[in-house]
Amino acid sequence: MFVAVISPASLHNQNDVLVRDQARRDPELLLDRGESLVIDEIQHAPDLLLAIKRRVDEKRIRGQYVLTGSSNLLIQRDVSESLAGRAGYVPLLPLTRREQLGQGRAGLWTELFETPPSNWPRLLEAHEAPMEAWQLLAARGGYPTPAHELERQEQRAQWFSGYTATYLERDLRQLSAIENLADMRRLMAALCLRLGGLMNQAELSRDLGLPSSTVQRFLNLLEVSYQLVRLPGYSVNRTRRLIKAPKIYWSDTGLAMHLGAESSPREAHLENLLLTDLMAWAGTAPHRPNVLHWRTAGGAEVDFVIELPDRLLPIEVKASRRVTSGDARHLRTFLADYPDSPGALLLYDGDDVFWLDKRILVAPWHRVM
Repeated sequence: MFVAVISPASLHNQNDVLVRDQARRDPELLLDRGESLVIDEIQHAPDLLLAIKRRVDEKRIRGQYVLTGSSNLLIQRDVSESLAGRAGYVPLLPLTRREQLGQGRAGLWTELFETPPSNWPRLLEAHEAPMEAWQLLAARGGYPTPAHELERQEQRAQWFSGYTATYLERDLRQLSAIENLADMRRLMAALCLRLGGLMNQAELSRDLGLPSSTVQRFLNLLEVSYQLVRLPGYSVNRTRRLIKAPKIYWSDTGLAMHLGAESSPREAHLENLLLTDLMAWAGTAPHRPNVLHWRTAGGAEVDFVIELPDRLLPIEVKASRRVTSGDARHLRTFLADYPDSPGALLLYDGDDVFWLDKRILVAPWHRVM
């Protein structure tokens, strides 16, 4: 039985203050509250980690503690104990669409890899999730409060503002000294307006009037704190010179739209929704698939390439209700360069599932995610 322990960082009521004080003063006594515990905001109680390490070594019970936090525990300046060899780490990304629907999972990626492409249409029909407007999904994002508890966009905007302030003024400063929060805010906005584009650090430095070294440090902080997502380029060169610069995405589309002051989602936000779903799946999949993009110097590009040891799955995303043969031209180029790929997906905002040619299946995004 799990006993939920209130966050050591919380100040909402007297009991929470006592938990925080006990985590600092007598962590062993706090751990006596139950055989198995869920402890939130663990990064605020570094002494508790030492006590947990001792308990794990003594009792050798798997899954005895579930530790969560809003920061990357491994890079906290004041956290010296990593629980190396005693813990498994899973990034908790914003809720996927199917998690928001109560299905407790990401999209049908495992099933797609386990199913021959000829049976993909039948698979998607058997696992269909309710249809919804991707624009609404992008605007609310996947953080639990704005996704589940707040119905109006004005309420969500207020929540995103508070989250941003907390992230900048507390979480980031636990990782590194930030001399000018206004510069960081401008960089975050600039990145969110460039979703889906190639990372160009020199251009960011020039446009924002910041030294390149400062931009680089800020980018690294945003990435290790699970805000910025740099999507690597697929690097196995078969017949063409590939561009390996990463593409820019954000961990949560609702927050990205807020930071970029965008009221209407773009196709890049639909791509971002798919990416976060893929990352949530890949983070717990047994073989830890690589999620990449593909782009050549000649201009051919594919939004996503999922790489497993024995196969590749290229995916193109279109926000339109209809697709044409021309929308799949880059997928055809990829399949010609990598003939071992059994098939490809072209996801769009329409309703029908159909083969565009022998190896490219067109499918509604909501049937997969």
